[in-house]
Parts: sequence; C-alpha cells; structure tokens
Amino acid sequence: FSGRGLSGSNAMSRTKTLPTRDKVKKQDQWDLSPLFASDSAWEKAFGPWQKRIAGYARFRGRLGRDAATLAACLKFDADLDREGERLGNYAYLRAAEDEADSACQRMKGRFQHAATQAAEASSFIRPEIMAIPAARMKTMLASPRLAPWRITLERILRYRPHTLGKKEEQLLAMQGQMADASSQIFRQLNDADMKWGPVRDEKGNRLELSHSSYSALLHSPSRAVRRDAFRRYYAQYDAHKNTLAAALNGSVQRDVYYARARKFPSALEAALFADRVPVSVYDNLIASVHRNLPALYRYLDLRRRSMKLPDLHHYDTYVPILADLQKRITWDQAVKLVIDSLAPLGGVYCDTLRRGLLCARWADRYPNKGKRSGAFSSGGYDGPPYMLMNYEPTVLDHVFTLAHEAGHSMHTWFSARGQPFQYYHYTIFVAEVASTFNEQLLVRHMMRQAKTRRERAFLVNRQIDAIRGTLIRQTMFAQFEKIIHAAVEAGEPLTMDTLRSEYRKLLEKYFGPDFVIDKELELECLRIPHFYRAFYVYKYATGMSAAIALSQRVLSGGKRELDDYLGFLSGGCSKYPLELLKAAGVDMESPQPVDAALGYFATLVGELEELL
Repeated sequence: FSGRGLSGSNAMSRTKTLPTRDKVKKQDQWDLSPLFASDSAWEKAFGPWQKRIAGYARFRGRLGRDAATLAACLKFDADLDREGERLGNYAYLRAAEDEADSACQRMKGRFQHAATQAAEASSFIRPEIMAIPAARMKTMLASPRLAPWRITLERILRYRPHTLGKKEEQLLAMQGQMADASSQIFRQLNDADMKWGPVRDEKGNRLELSHSSYSALLHSPSRAVRRDAFRRYYAQYDAHKNTLAAALNGSVQRDVYYARARKFPSALEAALFADRVPVSVYDNLIASVHRNLPALYRYLDLRRRSMKLPDLHHYDTYVPILADLQKRITWDQAVKLVIDSLAPLGGVYCDTLRRGLLCARWADRYPNKGKRSGAFSSGGYDGPPYMLMNYEPTVLDHVFTLAHEAGHSMHTWFSARGQPFQYYHYTIFVAEVASTFNEQLLVRHMMRQAKTRRERAFLVNRQIDAIRGTLIRQTMFAQFEKIIHAAVEAGEPLTMDTLRSEYRKLLEKYFGPDFVIDKELELECLRIPHFYRAFYVYKYATGMSAAIALSQRVLSGGKRELDDYLGFLSGGCSKYPLELLKAAGVDMESPQPVDAALGYFATLVGELEELL
C-alpha cells in the first residue's frame, strides 16, 4: 500500500450524511472481480493456499545440496507469495470499503494470520543460503537453474558480513517486541492518551482540538485562532516532554545497538545498506538544501508581506496566501485534466490510465460510511493497480491526489509487465518519484492553462509550498536524525535539553534570521512519528528532487527521454534504486538534481513576487 491523506474538506465530509456501501453506485466502486469473482471464490482459493504453506518443510536443511534444490525452493516461495499477494489484496481492499463490516475484517485478519505462518515457515531460507560456503555458492550460481534468481541471491549474500551466528541471530530475533517498545510508547501517548480540550474557530464554533483539527486550524484566516491552536497543541507536548524525550532516546539507542551488533560503522550506514545508497547521497542532500536556503528566506518574507503581518511565526506558514480557486471539478473532469497533463507520457500510459479510471473501475471514487479515510494505491502482479479515493469535487487538492495515486498505480502496471514476479516490487526510494512526477506534470499543465494572474499565482504558491514541505522540511528532519544518532554513537545521552537545543539550531538554520521561533516549536521534534523509523524521511526529499529533474527532462526532451522514463517505471527492483534513476537520466549521487530542484524553487519564488 502507498498512500496519502486527503486534505481540504475531507475532515468536514465526515460530518455529512454519507451513504452506506450498498447505496454506492457500481460505477463509482472498484471492480475486484479480476482478483476474485466473489467472497466465496476467495474462500475457495484461500484454504488450499494456506495448506500449501506446509510445503516449505521439504526444503528445510537442504538448500546447500545443489542448484536444483535451491532453485525449486525459490520458485515455490515466489509462487506461494504471488498467490498470497492476490488473496491479500482482495482481503485488504474489501476491508477498506467499510471498516465496520465484520465479515471483511475477519477475512483480512485470517489472511494476516496465514501470512504470518508463511513468514515463519520460510524463515529458514535466508540463513541457509548465507550458510552455504562461498566457493560452493559460486559453483551453484554458475548453474542455469539459478539464472532467474541470481539478483535475489546476490542481494541476500550482501548481508553475509552483517549476519551473526545462529545463536546470536536467534537472540536478536527474540528482541523484536522489546525493540518496538519506544515506538509503541510514543504511539500510545501521542494517539490515545493526549487530550487537548475544546477550542474555537474563526466563526466562534467550538470544536475538539486533535491532530486532524490542529492541521485544519493552522489554515484558518484568523491569526488569533492559529496562535491559540498552536499554543494549546504544544502545551500537551510540554506536559509530557520528558516521557517523549525518553521514548525517542530509546528508539535511537535501539538503532545504534542493532547497527553495532551487525557490524555496521553507523546506524545511518545500516539504514542505507538495503538500497545500496552511499552516505554521500544523504550528505549531498543536506548540503544542497543549505546552499539554497536564501530562496526559502525570500519566500517566507514574501509570505509575511503578502499577509500584512509584522512578523512571521510557524503558525503563519500553512494558511494559503491566496484563497482556494473554489472550482467544482467532477470526477470525469478531474480524470480528463490529469490525463491531459500526462500527455507527454504517450499513448500507452494515458490510454491505459483513462480506461482504468473511467471504464475498468480501478478506483473506488467517493466517501461512504465506514470507508477508510485518505487515499492509497494498491496494485498487484495479477490484478489491476487499484486506487482508493475519497474524492470531493469542490477540493482542488483531490485532483492532485488523483494524479499522485495514478502515478503509483501506473508504476505498478509497468513494473508488472516489465519484470518477472520476483523483481517487480519497486522500493520506497523510487516509489515517490513516479507519483510526484505526475503531480509535477499536472501543476505545470494547470499553470499554463491559468486564465488569470490570480489563478496562476495560486498554483505557483501551491508548487512552492509543496517543494518547501517535501524537499526542504524533510531534509531538516533527516539532518536531525543524523545529529541525534551521531550523538548516541559518541556516548552522549539524548536528554530533553539536548533534543531541544539541537532542534532549535536547525529551526534557526532552516527558517532564517527574520523568522520568529516560538519556544514551543522546539518541541516539534517530539511529535514526528517518522523519527521512530529512522533515516526514512530523506527519501521524500530525494524522490521529489528526482521527480522534478525527470519531469523537466521528459517535457524538454523527445522519444529517448520518454523511453528512459518508461524504462524506469518498468524496472521494478531489477536494479538498485540509484541505478534505475541513473538509467532514466538522473544521477542522485551528484548534488545536481537537488540543486536543480531548488533552483526551480527560487524561480517560482521570483515569479510569485511578480504576480503578487
């Protein structure tokens, strides 16, 4: 699943009277029959698949015998996984239609239980492969029987220097739940125990302050409302700051412990190892953003002047400078707008997507009672790349969400047709490139089509804020993660004062000398869930940088540039992420793509200054 929240009126839509699932028109629902014709058909397939899990036992302890046995095991594993993916997709999608439907939730739960059984039954495969002596493995790899699995095996064998003995590995595996304790403490406190009480919006309406309403209140045109929400929100983090600091410290200590146990030089290098990303990519991202921060300072000052404020605080940075365009865009109109913007990607891409969205019912379009919120793309090797939407015709941002999820879905569509099953799953590092690429084409198309200066200014401002939020803000988070992990590796405990001090330095760096940093904002470092999945957020920033570079390359290029990009979409995980991007025309080991994206950001800031 890859997805995003839907902004705008999505929260308000929850207060409307939504139709029950059985009242939703069929053409507005996704068609899951390519996966299974019915729930009963799923049941007939699920039982035999679950029984096949026991088949792993015949390979246990035999993988080093010969190439034929190893190849047979890998094929069995892939075949079981492929059928499991089809079963799992159907169960998850049915459950998303109505989270109160107990039959569908039970279906999902039964699949999850069986999938866990399969993971346990197959857990011997990687250790046995790594236990095969290097000379013997070299001989086995020369066999044609293992040719389809060569990349898989080479990637497993990369971990040999970081794999411990059987007893040590068993001990590490036993620590799983304990290792997740810090993250669980944070989630329970952040999502369940914190209570903010009531606040009032700009119309005097009384509402409960929460994570979702806080985001909405920061978009209020009333500065007093924004400031009050900001202070009340962070008062809860201040009240729990020592507990939250201890939880974050525990999470970082865990990362450092596992990196050392597996003989990595640092937690950062351990996190980058799977994608074979050098530390220089991480460092170049931070350095490039630092070089280009003056353009951000210019934009923040432009925002202050346009809003006629004496100074600028963090709670002033989310409210739109210009009001929404207030256009009503139907589903069919949104699809046409998105397809028109993607015309540079050619007939195969656009015709396939058009059929999927208008005829083949890839998308579940509108909200209904009990339906999962937000949006996501969930595709598979043997079925359509489905999209869950909660589309609101009056919210322009939902058109961009459609383009975003369509990018994920078409990435899956091309990968499934370009690769065998074992190599079609693309990694998170490249996943956001395809989705953000589509948003880039959409906003550029809409900017060209703008009928007034105000309309173009709104779209330029939207693009600026998208780059600011994804490329620059996520890089600040990435730098904070690097700093706090390095501190623990150097033997420094992460006290509350240390966390606040280090985070404030970054706030001062990234927001500039004319930005007012309220003391409450130092506590922002305690509320970011991604910090419990360390060294992940940098992928958002590199993904947007690559998407901007690739979209500019395709728009200004010809057949070769288009073929390079479609080749990237078809690549799955047949190569490492940086290799896939380099073949598409973007070298992320160079600072050039990030510098170019931030150069584009500076150009947009200059244009917005003129338009306003």
